[in-house]
Amino acid sequence: MTVYLARKGFHYSPITIHKYMNKEMGLYAIVRPKKPEYMHGKPHKVFENKLAQNFTAERANQKWCTDFTYLFLKNGEVRYNCSILDLYDRSIIASITDRHITSELAIRTLQKALDSQPMRKGELLLHSDQGAQYTSKAFVEYCESVHVTQSMSKAGCPYDNAPMERYFNTLKNECTNLYEFRTEEALYQTVEEFAYVTYNHVRPHSFNGYQTPYQARIA
Repeated sequence: MTVYLARKGFHYSPITIHKYMNKEMGLYAIVRPKKPEYMHGKPHKVFENKLAQNFTAERANQKWCTDFTYLFLKNGEVRYNCSILDLYDRSIIASITDRHITSELAIRTLQKALDSQPMRKGELLLHSDQGAQYTSKAFVEYCESVHVTQSMSKAGCPYDNAPMERYFNTLKNECTNLYEFRTEEALYQTVEEFAYVTYNHVRPHSFNGYQTPYQARIA
């Protein structure tokens, strides 16, 4: 918010802005619903952590991160989003939301990401956690078939995939937790619009010196 106001010519400290948002406008944090439990399967193959918390890249499409998160409909039903983020500029390369958290959803998301970047060159590293979807035989074999090198966080260490954790926090804090979704179609459309329009083209990112991911990508 400090950056948005500065762009309009209003210069205030973050503390002042926070005070007015809380006390004058009555804006407070939203309590998130309880995280659903996941089924854990036996891994087909687990990969070493090649990323090693080096969250920078020299070029676009060199290092991608991916993960799943849960989203809620008004009736309490859970939907799952799989997204892929480019560490070069923090762009969201692909985002798909569906009813089940499966390796098939992970494959579809990766395929969508690859299809959207036809000019990519060189080795591509894809970092994820050790979830059953990413260690499954189907996903491992798909990555091999499209020449994508897998990297995985240490078990139970979200810091190894911090950029994805940060994106999902932003998605929920600035988008999905602010609305009630009566239909899955409304949820899916809102999440895609946030990823591909608001996050990539409108929202300034501190990693890019407060440029949007798109501005940093074409610079």
